[in-house]
Amino acid sequence: MRYFLAVAVLLFSKANLRAQQALPGLQKAFQAFLTDAQVRYAAVSLYVIDAATGKTVLAHNARIGLAPASTLKVVTSATAFDLLGSDFRFKTDFYFNGKKTGSGWTGDIYIKAAGDPTLGSDRYAGTNAAALRTRLTTALQKAGIDRINGQVKAVISNHDLQAVPDGWIYEDLGNYYGAGSSALIWKENQYDLVLKPGSKAGEPVAIISTEPAQSFSFENALSTGTRQSGDNAYIYPVPGTSRALVKGTVPCCVDSFVISGAVLQPNEAGVQAIQNLLQETGILRVQETTAPVIYDAAAPGTVFFTQASPSLDSMVYWFNRKSINLYGEALLKQLALQGKGKADTEAGIQLLQQHWQQRGVQTGEINIYDGSGLSPLDRITTTAQVNVLAYARRQPWYAAFYNSLPEYNGMKMKSGTISDVKGFCGYHRSRAGREYIFSFLVNNYNGSGSSLTQKMFKVLNELK
Repeated sequence: MRYFLAVAVLLFSKANLRAQQALPGLQKAFQAFLTDAQVRYAAVSLYVIDAATGKTVLAHNARIGLAPASTLKVVTSATAFDLLGSDFRFKTDFYFNGKKTGSGWTGDIYIKAAGDPTLGSDRYAGTNAAALRTRLTTALQKAGIDRINGQVKAVISNHDLQAVPDGWIYEDLGNYYGAGSSALIWKENQYDLVLKPGSKAGEPVAIISTEPAQSFSFENALSTGTRQSGDNAYIYPVPGTSRALVKGTVPCCVDSFVISGAVLQPNEAGVQAIQNLLQETGILRVQETTAPVIYDAAAPGTVFFTQASPSLDSMVYWFNRKSINLYGEALLKQLALQGKGKADTEAGIQLLQQHWQQRGVQTGEINIYDGSGLSPLDRITTTAQVNVLAYARRQPWYAAFYNSLPEYNGMKMKSGTISDVKGFCGYHRSRAGREYIFSFLVNNYNGSGSSLTQKMFKVLNELK
């Protein structure tokens, strides 16, 4: 018996040694990383496989769920490609309801809100405000209408009214990256706050304007920082009021400085913005207004215009390249709308988990609260992320998915950052022609995030 045990141990040791010899530099670099003071109290997970064979190259805590931050976006993207299709487009219908007299119309225009995250966005030529104004005007002219006495209203049905997912923290909610996914989205539910800093550190900061104009006011607790201090300003919505607190610092010695915030009442703000577009053309004349948003009702009247979003592959490009959290939440809700009849975050998560469970990823490995990774409650294993990336590589939509990934450190990968969390996951082809798929997550590190990033890159460089 002792002889057989000795042989078994010897064979196991040789097999393990061969795995190490495949990329000995990676093993060495990762062991050095684990001894670094920045991760002394951190949870670290790294999983690397050979893309061609699927064999494990390195696995450390690969089935321990950690907060993924924005690396979660690769899972949401792949799910959307698989369930919605590369050519999927959101469609927002505009309805007439009233009476036509000659070339005039007495009645309202209704927007059937569809959760389109690109409506009004300047990222695409066909979705910005100017393009929508032109298309609406053209559609009205084709219908023989050159003036409307009425107003614009939004109709919201089959959409969960909770724009912000569970688990997002208060500090994020007033800032652009914390914009919620409402039924009607306009300009990604963001606005710019234009500021005038002082000429030296410590001086007060003046608020010049908001672009576009917002219906709420600000409590200004900002001060001027040093020239190189950067943007350290944050916006906090004040519960139960139409006010927001803005505090922190912005750098001195500039004529103006812009920070971006999240619109507090996005459905109402979107209606007002589209109504303003039609008023600018001179077609719409608003004489009397009633509630601009109608809930749980069918849109009345007849469709005269449909605004289609760009295709999913275009949206995923910006979702991953610019890490737009709102896109992830909108896509998650669309999964639920298509699969269960109502745009609901929790239902979207369930469909996402079921989809990957059917493909070998256990539900417990994807334990999430949103589709973007902004929630610090999210947990995912590096094994799950790598399995999703490996699956994506075999799909017809892979080229679009791969193209959406940013390039950092000469590698195609999605990054993720929230408080004390850093992550990278993606693909890399070495100089020797071997392709690797990897996920690298660190939670609860200490010290500088930029310093940790360089140390993580040093480990990943061994894949080159």
